Amino acid sequence: TSMWPVFGRNRPEGKVLETVGVFEALKQHGKYETGQLFLHSVFGYRGIVLFPWHARIYDRDIIPPISDGKPEPPGSHGSKEVKGRTHTYYQVLIDTRDCPHISQRSQTEAVTFLANHDDSRALYAIPGLDYVSHEDILPYNSTEQVPIQHELFERFLMFTTPAPPFSARDTLKAWQEKNHPWLELSDVHRETTENIRVTVIPFYMGMRDAQNSHVYWWRYCIRLENMGSEVVQLRERHWRIFSLSGTLETVRGRGVVGREPVLSKEQPAFQYSSHVSLQAPSGHMWGTFRIERTDGSHFDVRIPPFSLESNKDDKAPPAGYTF
Repeated sequence: TSMWPVFGRNRPEGKVLETVGVFEALKQHGKYETGQLFLHSVFGYRGIVLFPWHARIYDRDIIPPISDGKPEPPGSHGSKEVKGRTHTYYQVLIDTRDCPHISQRSQTEAVTFLANHDDSRALYAIPGLDYVSHEDILPYNSTEQVPIQHELFERFLMFTTPAPPFSARDTLKAWQEKNHPWLELSDVHRETTENIRVTVIPFYMGMRDAQNSHVYWWRYCIRLENMGSEVVQLRERHWRIFSLSGTLETVRGRGVVGREPVLSKEQPAFQYSSHVSLQAPSGHMWGTFRIERTDGSHFDVRIPPFSLESNKDDKAPPAGYTF
């Protein structure tokens, strides 16, 4: 059927369910348009689509057919052996009312930019912006003229009738065009080890001069998903960061972003973003997460190798949060 049951939200003060919309049919073909309201199928927050991105997914769980019969060389875990396939992702706004409810499963996602001045370590963020995959979206419709609470909602979108109910303002189109190089999602890397799937999305942020050298910055977003039924906990991270300048850095530490998330059947996923800088225009990263089972035993989950590329550096600096 095209219409799904209505759903509601908890109101903390009265614990009363209140209808906020009606589910629509999932789109098996084609993409969702600007202004599509949705629930996130993994994290449960309300959001609205700003615009789509066409990404290439490099999925190490899909084994390519062996055409020439040659055995793989030892250690051939490089990204060249994995063929990319095109997949639709979306830039979305998160309803700020739902951020407290997802904080245990995800950072309140933000898009970070390099600041427009000489301090090479200065970052600024636009909170409540996320990137979601097509299958993350559970579409719904609402009769509310402002169904999503976010400071950019009314700057970027306007209520229109009859359909679609929300369309892009010129400010959204201008913001997307100006910041395209710094917002664009191009490559997604995915790998599963013992039912724990790790997805990595890297973003180039730009270059800054620092102490007579160039420093190149990237942001990367990581999602861990427990695809099985066993409760596990992330305990440690182990990164290897290779720079084109020839350096190889090892980073070890407890947890991620100060957390040691538990992944269970009820709350199977955790998502976070972090940053890395190199004194070279490219490099790559790979590594492992140390995961602990309830019986105290451990196993290592592979983080798929991903490239850090700066080929957008001939573009203008980010225009960021200006209108």
